[in-house]
Parts: sequence; C-alpha cells; structure tokens
Amino acid sequence: MLETSFFDYDLPESAIAQTPAMPRDSARLLVDNGDEQPPDHRRVSDLVALLEPGDTLVVNDTKVLLARLHLHKATGGQVEILLLEPTGRHHEWQALVRPSKKVKPGTELFLDGEPAARVDGVLDDGRRLVTLFADDLLDRIGEVPLPPYIHTTLDDPDRYHTVYANEPGSVAAPTAGLHLTPELLDDLEAAGIAVVKVELRVGLGTFRPITTDTVAEHTMHTERYRIEPEAWRQIKTAKRVVAVGTTVVRTLESAAALGQLEGPTDLFISRGYDFAVVDRLLTNFHVPRSSLLVLIDAFLGCDRWKALYGEAIANDYRMLSFGDAMLLSRGVPRSD
Repeated sequence: MLETSFFDYDLPESAIAQTPAMPRDSARLLVDNGDEQPPDHRRVSDLVALLEPGDTLVVNDTKVLLARLHLHKATGGQVEILLLEPTGRHHEWQALVRPSKKVKPGTELFLDGEPAARVDGVLDDGRRLVTLFADDLLDRIGEVPLPPYIHTTLDDPDRYHTVYANEPGSVAAPTAGLHLTPELLDDLEAAGIAVVKVELRVGLGTFRPITTDTVAEHTMHTERYRIEPEAWRQIKTAKRVVAVGTTVVRTLESAAALGQLEGPTDLFISRGYDFAVVDRLLTNFHVPRSSLLVLIDAFLGCDRWKALYGEAIANDYRMLSFGDAMLLSRGVPRSD
C-alpha cells in the first residue's frame, strides 16, 4: 500500500513562483524522455516542434470565480470566505470559512455595516454552508482566490485566467493552461494540431491535500465536468491526445470510465490506473502530498517524477501555480 509520505519532496520556499512568466509561453518546459535519456530543457513556446500533426491538444476552458470574500462579524472580527460551489438552493454555497472555529452556525456577516451573508450548517472536511444576501456580492467585493503560497498581489488579475477562459465556475485556475497564448494556439492549429476545449470546474477535489497516511485512504470530492459531443468525437479520433493539465486528464478519463459526457466525478487516479484516453500531459509542478502529484506518478507508471522534480529544482525551475511546466508521455501506451 503506497504511503502518502512517498509524495513528499524538498520544495524550497525560494523556488515557488510568485508571479507568472511574461510572456506566458516563455515559461520553461522540462520534456521527459523516459528512463534511458535525460530530459530536455525547452520553453512552452516550443510546443509546435514537440507535438505532431494529428495530435489533439485538449484544454480546460473553465474560468475562475471571484470566490474570495472579506466580511466581518457584528463584533468587528474579520472573516474570510472561499466559495467552493453553489448547492442549488437560492444563494447558498459550500464554502471554506476562516477562522472557522470562531464562526458558529447562524452567524451573520457584514459589509459596510449591512448584513451580507450568513454562515449556516457544518459539512465535512471543514466546509460550511454560506448564504449570500445579494446577487451581486461577488461582482462587488469578490477577489481572485490565489493559492495561499502566493504572497504577491497580481497587477493584472486576468493573469490567473487562461486566454480561452469561458464560463466562471472554478475556485482555482487550471494552471498548465496559463502558459498558452492566442498566437501559440494559432501556430499549433496551423501545424495540424487540433485544439479542443472541455470543462472541469475546479474545486476542493483538485486542491485539497492528502492528509491520510496512505494514498488509498484519500477520498476525492466531487467536481463537475462537461464535454461537447463534437469535441469528444475529435478526441476519440485523434492520433494522440495531449492533455493540458491534470484537470483535463480527470475530465477525459472520467468520460471514458463513466460513459457520460457531463456530470459529477470523484475519480481519483493513482498508481495502477489504466488510462483510456490521454497520451501526453502538459502540467505544472505540484505541491507535495497532493492528489495531482499522485496522478503524475500514475501517468508515468513509475517514480520517475522524483528525478524530474529534482532536475527541475536543481536547474532553478519556478514551481507551482505560476511556475514552469513539464511535458510527459504516459508510461504504458494506450491500446486502440
């Protein structure tokens, strides 16, 4: 049984990127060449040369919600809310609340002296139910929910969106896609590499760390995905499927496993998973003990990620959400 500690690695604070690369596709790209050859050091802008005509590049076009709210209690105490997803009931959301222990169910929260929200029921994994009192609260005071390890304020909040971001629905960006530019996407299509969009609404399932002693004990939270029928047809007939980010991997593999092009998924991909769709993966570097790192391990089919991460850190790659990227090939080719 694989222990979660296997997915620890030494991540220096100085290696965590605080700002995104400028321009986007200037980010460095570590290209895995398997066990027999060392990886290549390239740039994301080199993707046209690294892919082949007939490949299909699949991106997640979800857009990040302005999901972080700063309110206060009647006593004046500050409260931060991170909205995760609507429950389907009027103005009610699943959310994370800080400081959670000091905000009891029924507590009203205020903005400029006026009631703005109420913290209601307690859910598992630290989640709460929160009711908003105004339709436009997110538009008025919502902030882009940058990860907690990013301490620098973004000059341009759009840099936490992909250039093809569409409908707001996620609380974290599909960060591998942050490297792509309109010009690069045009160049890929001109070279015979199709670009197809799918959607997975990034939520707690993606960014929640693994806290159990073993990987098998971890439970994924549900996230919603959607693939248009024409996009799925293109994906299924592609020479190779190149996923941009782990969220795209989960979307495509969920569709194949469930036989549905949209719906909820709690698919947890770990070592031994039989990939049905994805051949190559463009992905950022991930935090230790994360389900995303477990997915990378499964995709490679071995623990080579440790050597790749070590190579990246030794060569001053920028890590995590605003950092550089890797281009990986699956360990066991899929059978058509």
